[in-house]
Amino acid sequence: MAKTTPSRTISLISILFLLLTIAPEPTRSLSLSLSFAQYRTVVSLSRSLMMRVANLRASRGDVSGSRRAHLIAEKLEKLESGLSLGFFGLTWSLGGDYLKNYARRDLYYAEKYGVVSDLNELLKSVSELTRASSDAEGATWVRRNYQNVLGVSTSLFKKLLKVFAESGTLREAVKVAEIEVVQGGLLKDCLELGSNDLKGLLQILKDLASSGNANTNTNANDWHDL
Repeated sequence: MAKTTPSRTISLISILFLLLTIAPEPTRSLSLSLSFAQYRTVVSLSRSLMMRVANLRASRGDVSGSRRAHLIAEKLEKLESGLSLGFFGLTWSLGGDYLKNYARRDLYYAEKYGVVSDLNELLKSVSELTRASSDAEGATWVRRNYQNVLGVSTSLFKKLLKVFAESGTLREAVKVAEIEVVQGGLLKDCLELGSNDLKGLLQILKDLASSGNANTNTNANDWHDL
């Protein structure tokens, strides 16, 4: 099983932030002002989630895993309190790759490949989990549904790799995120926690992806009417 490292998870947070900022061009001025607020929400929820993962791992005697999660949470706290040069450097690289390979597309391709559908499915599953009335009920839910959630997560990353099909920083970042979430144990740990933080993260991404698709369709209709 791949080990979770702070640098890899910061890459994951960075790509989430980038996904928040690449709304279709007609709404770019609005999306940029909103994306920084969304970024802070993503970082805050992620930091809270990683602290809970650290405590979960400590409770079952996984000292090294708990330490790694604590280190990630500490780095996220630094990002939350002030954007670091390392974050800007990575985001610059991701943004340059996007502008080079994807900015000219006239189709909201995340919707085309079913990314929103998978996010909806994951959000539905996590919502069910957070309604568990006890830890025992939640543990039963995870045992019964983990393979299905893992399958949807795997599908999501395959679709993201279709979205970011060109060789470059973005595609590599998606591959790193796939290792962390699917193979690195974060998905299972988050499900075991039954966390509203995970639900909040999925909700943000789903809403923005859906909004982006709607805005693209509206703009296409406007151009058609001219």
